Amino acid sequence: MSDESQTDAAVRPATSRNPVIPGFHPDPSICRVGDDYYVVCSSFEYFPGVPVFHSRDLIHWTQLGNALDRPSQLRLPAGARSSGGIYAPTLRHHDGRFWLIVTNVTDGGNMLFTATDPAGPWSDPVRLPGVPGIDPDLAWDEDGACWCTVAGVSQVRIDPYTGETFGPPRGLWSGAPDAKAPEAPHLYRIGDYWYLLIAEGGTERCHGVSIARGLTPGGPFEPCPDNPILTHRGTDHPIQNTGHADLVQGPDGSWWMVVLGVRPRGGTPGWHVLGRETFLAPVAWVDGWPVVAKVTPELPAPSWPLVPGPVEPVRDDFDLNELRPQWISVRDRPAEHCTTKERSGWLTLRARGASLDEPDVVFVGRRQQHLACRARTRIDPAEGHGGLAVRLDERHHYEIEAREGEVRVLTRIGPLSTVVASRPVPAGPVTLAARITGAPQQDARSGPDTLTFGVEEQDGTFTALGALDGRYLSTEVAGGFTGRVIGLYASSGTVHFDWFDYEPLRD
Repeated sequence: MSDESQTDAAVRPATSRNPVIPGFHPDPSICRVGDDYYVVCSSFEYFPGVPVFHSRDLIHWTQLGNALDRPSQLRLPAGARSSGGIYAPTLRHHDGRFWLIVTNVTDGGNMLFTATDPAGPWSDPVRLPGVPGIDPDLAWDEDGACWCTVAGVSQVRIDPYTGETFGPPRGLWSGAPDAKAPEAPHLYRIGDYWYLLIAEGGTERCHGVSIARGLTPGGPFEPCPDNPILTHRGTDHPIQNTGHADLVQGPDGSWWMVVLGVRPRGGTPGWHVLGRETFLAPVAWVDGWPVVAKVTPELPAPSWPLVPGPVEPVRDDFDLNELRPQWISVRDRPAEHCTTKERSGWLTLRARGASLDEPDVVFVGRRQQHLACRARTRIDPAEGHGGLAVRLDERHHYEIEAREGEVRVLTRIGPLSTVVASRPVPAGPVTLAARITGAPQQDARSGPDTLTFGVEEQDGTFTALGALDGRYLSTEVAGGFTGRVIGLYASSGTVHFDWFDYEPLRD
């Protein structure tokens, strides 16, 4: 197949539809510089942190890197809980540079980073001890003053170069009087008004977006009479939990909103397994207020030409000196435990924690981005134990593990750990596989999907060892803010991986 037809085949099924950045990519923040758009997302307990995406058309997105890719920028000690770490970044461009403000709830609170190129390198943090709370936003007024607004909602003026604050935070408009969790504030100067956009209702099924406007960055703010301007609460829409939004204007004057949402599946109450994803919706302005279209799986095309970016590889042969930016690890990634330099063309993992139950497990994964998919890897377990895992957190994961002469399928669901199946295999490298497909039956009690683990034989046939209900690797069961990550791990000694392959399947 030619490179051109490979690109067409990869782009056509997924990238012209919502979500525009699928999988565990929550809390999107967006800015435009000329004809280029950039988005960042929360990363929680994973390292490196804050993935940075680029697009020329708002539809096709390519990951440039991760803003926080050094221990000096991101500290996530072993005691950092799952769904802790990095919350809700805001990305802005001002005075010739990019500004990224974010909360590390595990270490240090709010902090600010800068770069001249969004692909990096990003600076070490400027810490903001005088800025409380989470979900920080940045906005500059006509006099050059920088205003930081946080969940709650409150605001304080800061010096973004030093982290100094000027006066105590003061309360602003916080949405409906009885609304839960006013958060994700973003402040914009549009025309004659300052607009304060917030999320409210919590990031679950009642999530929504509301807005108010005033004549100064600090208000007073007049709420939109049609609030919430976006919510799918109380509907049977296939996309739920819509909220935590950010606005951007296109080069043709059109307006758009990036927003998180989930795709619950299965019976009652519905389970979402990919985490909160990044969706796009068109925005119109009527009488000085934004009117947001419903977030739909089929996305209306913008007026400008679509510009597909490079197709990210679905197979990694580990032939580079560094891992590609899509690979993430739990809390840290010391070179002595994870390297492509020890054995040419192989990824080498050296165990630390004894299993995926441990907070310091050596794990390298990629976000599950499709509701149906297949992942495979070729592992040499001659010097240890390790395998292929689907992880939600320490207490919710499924894996197929290889040791010399044997493979086992294991599960961890809350307090319960089980060996589901095992079988002998010849000594030497073995190909492990996981297939994720829709649940075989559909009724009020059916789960969202089925995860089947097995071994790929030398002739290419797949031998299944265990089929597992996907509901137990969902946010509705496990709680928290993340989504599934599929990857490779070492639980004892040293294991080597020749390649990893991820393939979307027809659902």
